[in-house]
Amino acid sequence: MALDTERNFVRAADKCFVTQPSVTMQVRKLEDELGVKIFDRSKKPLIPTPLGEKLVEQARTILKESSRMKELIQENQGKLEGELKIGIIPTLAPYLLPLFVADFEVNYPQIRLVVQELHTDLIVERLRRDQLDLGILVTPLHEKGIQESVLFNELMFGYVGKDHRLFSKKKITMSDLDLDDTWLLSEGHCLRGQVLNICKTKKEHDSHSFVFESGSLETLERLVEKHKGMTILPFLATLNLTTSQRELLREFSGIAPVREVSFTTNRVDVKTAMIDALRKTIIKSIPQKLLKSEGQVIEL
Repeated sequence: MALDTERNFVRAADKCFVTQPSVTMQVRKLEDELGVKIFDRSKKPLIPTPLGEKLVEQARTILKESSRMKELIQENQGKLEGELKIGIIPTLAPYLLPLFVADFEVNYPQIRLVVQELHTDLIVERLRRDQLDLGILVTPLHEKGIQESVLFNELMFGYVGKDHRLFSKKKITMSDLDLDDTWLLSEGHCLRGQVLNICKTKKEHDSHSFVFESGSLETLERLVEKHKGMTILPFLATLNLTTSQRELLREFSGIAPVREVSFTTNRVDVKTAMIDALRKTIIKSIPQKLLKSEGQVIEL
Protein backbone atom coordinates (compact mmCIF):
# COMPACT_ATOMS: atom_id res chain seq x y z
CA MET A 1 0.00 0.00 0.00
CA ALA A 2 2.79 2.41 0.89
CA LEU A 3 4.53 1.81 -2.45
CA ASP A 4 1.32 2.48 -4.36
CA THR A 5 0.80 5.69 -2.40
CA GLU A 6 4.37 6.99 -2.59
CA ARG A 7 5.28 5.59 -6.04
CA ASN A 8 8.88 5.47 -4.82
CA PHE A 9 10.76 2.68 -3.00
CA VAL A 10 12.76 4.99 -0.73
CA ARG A 11 9.74 7.00 0.44
CA ALA A 12 7.68 3.82 0.86
CA ALA A 13 10.44 2.33 3.02
CA ASP A 14 10.58 5.47 5.17
CA LYS A 15 6.83 5.35 5.63
CA CYS A 16 7.02 1.71 6.76
CA PHE A 17 10.10 2.32 8.96
CA VAL A 18 12.14 -0.29 7.10
CA THR A 19 15.04 -0.17 4.65
CA GLN A 20 14.58 0.36 0.92
CA PRO A 21 16.14 -3.04 0.03
CA SER A 22 13.63 -4.71 2.35
CA VAL A 23 10.68 -3.17 0.49
CA THR A 24 12.21 -4.06 -2.88
CA MET A 25 12.75 -7.67 -1.78
CA GLN A 26 9.23 -8.09 -0.37
CA VAL A 27 7.56 -6.66 -3.48
CA ARG A 28 9.68 -8.87 -5.76
CA LYS A 29 8.87 -11.91 -3.58
CA LEU A 30 5.14 -11.19 -3.80
CA GLU A 31 5.33 -10.76 -7.58
CA ASP A 32 7.21 -14.06 -7.88
CA GLU A 33 4.60 -15.85 -5.75
CA LEU A 34 1.72 -14.45 -7.80
CA GLY A 35 3.52 -14.84 -11.11
CA VAL A 36 2.66 -11.31 -12.24
CA LYS A 37 4.19 -7.85 -12.25
CA ILE A 38 2.40 -5.54 -9.83
CA PHE A 39 4.46 -2.40 -10.50
CA ASP A 40 5.99 -1.04 -13.70
CA ARG A 41 9.47 0.04 -12.62
CA SER A 42 10.33 1.49 -16.04
CA LYS A 43 8.12 4.50 -15.28
CA LYS A 44 9.30 7.45 -13.21
CA PRO A 45 7.61 7.57 -10.80
CA LEU A 46 6.74 3.89 -10.89
CA ILE A 47 3.08 2.98 -11.42
CA PRO A 48 1.00 -0.15 -10.95
CA THR A 49 0.44 -2.33 -13.99
CA PRO A 50 -3.22 -2.62 -15.10
CA LEU A 51 -3.51 -5.90 -13.18
CA GLY A 52 -1.47 -4.42 -10.35
CA GLU A 53 -4.07 -1.68 -9.89
CA LYS A 54 -6.75 -4.31 -9.36
CA LEU A 55 -4.57 -6.25 -6.93
CA VAL A 56 -3.72 -3.13 -4.93
CA GLU A 57 -7.40 -2.19 -4.73
CA GLN A 58 -8.26 -5.69 -3.54
CA ALA A 59 -5.53 -5.46 -0.91
CA ARG A 60 -7.00 -2.17 0.31
CA THR A 61 -10.41 -3.81 0.58
CA ILE A 62 -8.97 -6.69 2.62
CA LEU A 63 -7.25 -4.26 5.01
CA LYS A 64 -10.45 -2.25 5.38
CA GLU A 65 -12.50 -5.32 6.18
CA SER A 66 -9.97 -6.61 8.71
CA SER A 67 -9.99 -3.28 10.56
CA ARG A 68 -13.79 -3.23 10.39
CA MET A 69 -13.89 -6.47 12.43
CA LYS A 70 -12.17 -4.71 15.32
CA GLU A 71 -14.58 -1.77 15.01
CA LEU A 72 -17.60 -4.10 15.17
CA ILE A 73 -16.30 -5.70 18.36
CA GLN A 74 -15.69 -2.30 19.97
CA GLU A 75 -19.13 -1.03 18.94
CA ASN A 76 -20.78 -4.16 20.33
CA GLN A 77 -18.99 -3.53 23.64
CA GLY A 78 -20.14 0.08 23.63
CA LYS A 79 -16.59 1.38 23.24
CA LEU A 80 -15.78 4.52 21.32
CA GLU A 81 -12.03 4.60 20.90
CA GLY A 82 -9.43 4.79 18.17
CA GLU A 83 -8.36 7.25 15.50
CA LEU A 84 -10.65 9.23 13.19
CA LYS A 85 -8.85 10.80 10.21
CA ILE A 86 -10.70 13.80 8.81
CA GLY A 87 -10.18 16.08 5.82
CA ILE A 88 -11.86 19.49 5.89
CA ILE A 89 -11.84 22.26 3.28
CA PRO A 90 -10.09 25.61 4.02
CA THR A 91 -13.28 27.71 3.87
CA LEU A 92 -14.80 25.59 6.67
CA ALA A 93 -11.85 24.67 8.88
CA PRO A 94 -11.15 28.00 10.68
CA TYR A 95 -14.83 28.62 11.38
CA LEU A 96 -16.29 25.16 12.09
CA LEU A 97 -13.48 23.39 13.98
CA PRO A 98 -13.35 25.83 16.94
CA LEU A 99 -17.07 25.33 17.50
CA PHE A 100 -16.92 21.61 18.29
CA VAL A 101 -13.38 20.28 18.85
CA ALA A 102 -13.14 21.13 22.56
CA ASP A 103 -16.53 19.56 23.36
CA PHE A 104 -15.68 16.45 21.37
CA GLU A 105 -12.39 15.99 23.23
CA VAL A 106 -14.18 16.27 26.59
CA ASN A 107 -17.00 13.87 25.68
CA TYR A 108 -14.93 11.33 23.73
CA PRO A 109 -11.42 11.34 25.23
CA GLN A 110 -10.59 7.91 23.77
CA ILE A 111 -11.07 9.10 20.18
CA ARG A 112 -8.07 10.77 18.57
CA LEU A 113 -9.08 13.26 15.88
CA VAL A 114 -6.48 13.72 13.14
CA VAL A 115 -7.61 16.65 10.99
CA GLN A 116 -6.07 17.84 7.71
CA GLU A 117 -7.07 21.03 5.91
CA LEU A 118 -7.27 20.09 2.23
CA HIS A 119 -8.96 21.08 -1.01
CA THR A 120 -11.94 19.01 -2.12
CA ASP A 121 -10.10 17.04 -4.82
CA LEU A 122 -7.44 15.90 -2.35
CA ILE A 123 -10.05 14.89 0.22
CA VAL A 124 -11.84 12.76 -2.36
CA GLU A 125 -8.56 11.19 -3.50
CA ARG A 126 -7.53 10.34 0.06
CA LEU A 127 -10.96 8.96 0.90
CA ARG A 128 -10.65 6.62 -2.07
CA ARG A 129 -7.18 5.54 -0.91
CA ASP A 130 -8.42 5.04 2.67
CA GLN A 131 -5.99 7.68 3.90
CA LEU A 132 -8.98 9.52 5.38
CA ASP A 133 -12.05 8.16 7.15
CA LEU A 134 -14.21 11.24 6.67
CA GLY A 135 -14.42 14.42 4.64
CA ILE A 136 -16.22 17.57 5.77
CA LEU A 137 -16.83 19.61 2.66
CA VAL A 138 -19.34 21.21 0.33
CA THR A 139 -21.61 19.04 -1.79
CA PRO A 140 -23.08 17.76 -4.05
CA LEU A 141 -19.90 16.27 -5.52
CA HIS A 142 -21.37 13.76 -7.98
CA GLU A 143 -18.36 11.51 -7.30
CA LYS A 144 -18.96 7.80 -7.96
CA GLY A 145 -18.59 5.71 -4.82
CA ILE A 146 -18.41 8.68 -2.44
CA GLN A 147 -21.22 8.70 0.12
CA GLU A 148 -22.65 12.09 1.13
CA SER A 149 -24.65 12.90 4.27
CA VAL A 150 -25.82 16.51 4.64
CA LEU A 151 -24.95 18.30 7.90
CA PHE A 152 -26.48 21.71 7.21
CA ASN A 153 -27.12 24.36 4.58
CA GLU A 154 -25.08 27.52 5.06
CA LEU A 155 -26.46 30.86 3.89
CA MET A 156 -24.20 33.11 1.83
CA PHE A 157 -23.89 36.87 2.21
CA GLY A 158 -22.52 39.70 0.16
CA TYR A 159 -19.61 41.57 1.75
CA VAL A 160 -19.74 44.96 0.07
CA GLY A 161 -17.25 47.83 0.21
CA LYS A 162 -18.52 51.31 1.12
CA ASP A 163 -17.68 52.67 -2.35
CA HIS A 164 -19.31 49.72 -4.13
CA ARG A 165 -22.41 50.23 -6.26
CA LEU A 166 -24.41 47.81 -4.05
CA PHE A 167 -23.50 49.34 -0.68
CA SER A 168 -26.61 51.54 -0.63
CA LYS A 169 -28.90 48.52 -0.99
CA LYS A 170 -30.22 46.87 2.18
CA LYS A 171 -30.51 43.53 0.40
CA ILE A 172 -29.02 42.26 -2.83
CA THR A 173 -30.03 39.68 -5.42
CA MET A 174 -27.98 37.07 -7.24
CA SER A 175 -28.56 39.00 -10.47
CA ASP A 176 -26.85 42.05 -8.90
CA LEU A 177 -23.49 40.30 -8.86
CA ASP A 178 -20.84 41.05 -11.46
CA LEU A 179 -17.46 39.34 -11.66
CA ASP A 180 -15.85 42.62 -12.68
CA ASP A 181 -16.15 43.90 -9.10
CA THR A 182 -16.17 40.64 -7.11
CA TRP A 183 -13.07 39.25 -5.43
CA LEU A 184 -12.63 35.49 -5.82
CA LEU A 185 -10.80 32.71 -4.04
CA SER A 186 -8.08 30.99 -6.04
CA GLU A 187 -8.51 27.87 -8.18
CA GLY A 188 -9.19 24.71 -6.21
CA HIS A 189 -11.57 26.29 -3.70
CA CYS A 190 -15.13 25.06 -4.10
CA LEU A 191 -16.48 28.45 -2.96
CA ARG A 192 -14.90 30.00 -6.05
CA GLY A 193 -16.97 27.76 -8.33
CA GLN A 194 -20.10 28.55 -6.34
CA VAL A 195 -19.55 32.30 -6.69
CA LEU A 196 -19.11 31.84 -10.43
CA ASN A 197 -22.38 29.92 -10.50
CA ILE A 198 -24.15 32.62 -8.51
CA CYS A 199 -22.91 35.08 -11.13
CA LYS A 200 -24.35 32.72 -13.78
CA THR A 201 -21.07 32.45 -15.62
CA LYS A 202 -17.93 30.35 -15.92
CA LYS A 203 -16.19 33.09 -17.91
CA GLU A 204 -13.97 35.34 -15.84
CA HIS A 205 -13.35 38.90 -16.94
CA ASP A 206 -9.96 40.59 -16.83
CA SER A 207 -10.69 44.32 -16.85
CA HIS A 208 -8.82 45.23 -13.65
CA SER A 209 -5.43 46.88 -13.41
CA PHE A 210 -4.98 44.85 -10.21
CA VAL A 211 -5.95 41.17 -10.35
CA PHE A 212 -5.66 39.10 -7.19
CA GLU A 213 -6.93 35.66 -6.21
CA SER A 214 -6.59 34.52 -2.61
CA GLY A 215 -6.72 31.27 -0.69
CA SER A 216 -8.05 33.13 2.35
CA LEU A 217 -11.48 34.63 2.96
CA GLU A 218 -9.91 36.99 5.50
CA THR A 219 -7.65 38.44 2.79
CA LEU A 220 -10.68 39.04 0.57
CA GLU A 221 -12.41 40.79 3.47
CA ARG A 222 -9.46 43.18 3.88
CA LEU A 223 -9.47 43.93 0.14
CA VAL A 224 -13.15 44.80 0.27
CA GLU A 225 -12.59 47.06 3.27
CA LYS A 226 -9.58 48.87 1.78
CA HIS A 227 -9.73 48.40 -1.99
CA LYS A 228 -13.44 48.61 -2.83
CA GLY A 229 -15.15 45.71 -4.59
CA MET A 230 -17.15 42.95 -2.89
CA THR A 231 -16.94 39.25 -2.14
CA ILE A 232 -19.18 36.42 -0.94
CA LEU A 233 -18.97 35.09 2.62
CA PRO A 234 -20.62 31.94 4.01
CA PHE A 235 -22.51 32.34 7.30
CA LEU A 236 -19.86 30.79 9.57
CA ALA A 237 -17.26 33.25 8.26
CA THR A 238 -19.44 36.14 9.47
CA LEU A 239 -19.74 35.07 13.12
CA ASN A 240 -16.65 36.90 14.37
CA LEU A 241 -16.99 40.08 12.33
CA THR A 242 -16.83 43.35 14.25
CA THR A 243 -19.73 45.79 14.37
CA SER A 244 -18.14 47.98 11.69
CA GLN A 245 -17.47 44.95 9.48
CA ARG A 246 -21.06 43.77 9.84
CA GLU A 247 -22.15 47.06 8.27
CA LEU A 248 -20.70 45.71 5.01
CA LEU A 249 -22.81 42.52 5.08
CA ARG A 250 -25.77 42.26 2.73
CA GLU A 251 -28.37 39.51 2.81
CA PHE A 252 -29.78 38.11 -0.41
CA SER A 253 -33.45 38.82 -0.96
CA GLY A 254 -35.89 36.17 -2.15
CA ILE A 255 -34.43 32.68 -2.46
CA ALA A 256 -30.96 33.07 -1.01
CA PRO A 257 -27.93 31.06 -2.16
CA VAL A 258 -26.73 28.41 0.29
CA ARG A 259 -23.87 25.95 0.31
CA GLU A 260 -24.57 22.38 1.34
CA VAL A 261 -22.08 21.14 3.95
CA SER A 262 -21.82 17.36 4.28
CA PHE A 263 -19.96 14.42 5.74
CA THR A 264 -18.43 12.32 2.97
CA THR A 265 -17.05 8.79 3.21
CA ASN A 266 -15.77 6.14 0.85
CA ARG A 267 -18.12 3.58 2.41
CA VAL A 268 -21.29 3.72 4.49
CA ASP A 269 -19.96 1.37 7.19
CA VAL A 270 -16.61 2.93 8.05
CA LYS A 271 -16.19 3.88 11.75
CA THR A 272 -19.92 4.58 11.93
CA ALA A 273 -20.14 4.93 15.71
CA MET A 274 -17.32 7.48 15.87
CA ILE A 275 -18.71 9.42 12.91
CA ASP A 276 -22.18 9.45 14.47
CA ALA A 277 -20.68 10.80 17.70
CA LEU A 278 -18.91 13.53 15.74
CA ARG A 279 -22.10 14.44 13.87
CA LYS A 280 -24.07 14.78 17.12
CA THR A 281 -21.35 16.97 18.62
CA ILE A 282 -21.23 19.27 15.59
CA ILE A 283 -25.02 19.59 15.40
CA LYS A 284 -25.13 20.49 19.09
CA SER A 285 -22.25 22.99 18.82
CA ILE A 286 -23.16 25.05 15.74
CA PRO A 287 -25.65 27.95 15.68
CA GLN A 288 -29.03 26.28 15.44
CA LYS A 289 -30.19 28.60 12.66
CA LEU A 290 -27.85 26.64 10.37
CA LEU A 291 -30.16 23.65 10.73
CA LYS A 292 -33.07 25.75 9.49
CA SER A 293 -31.39 27.56 6.60
CA GLU A 294 -33.34 27.30 3.37
CA GLY A 295 -32.43 28.55 -0.06
CA GLN A 296 -31.01 27.55 -3.40
CA VAL A 297 -28.15 25.05 -3.09
CA ILE A 298 -25.40 26.32 -5.38
CA GLU A 299 -23.51 23.69 -7.38
CA LEU A 300 -19.72 23.63 -7.28
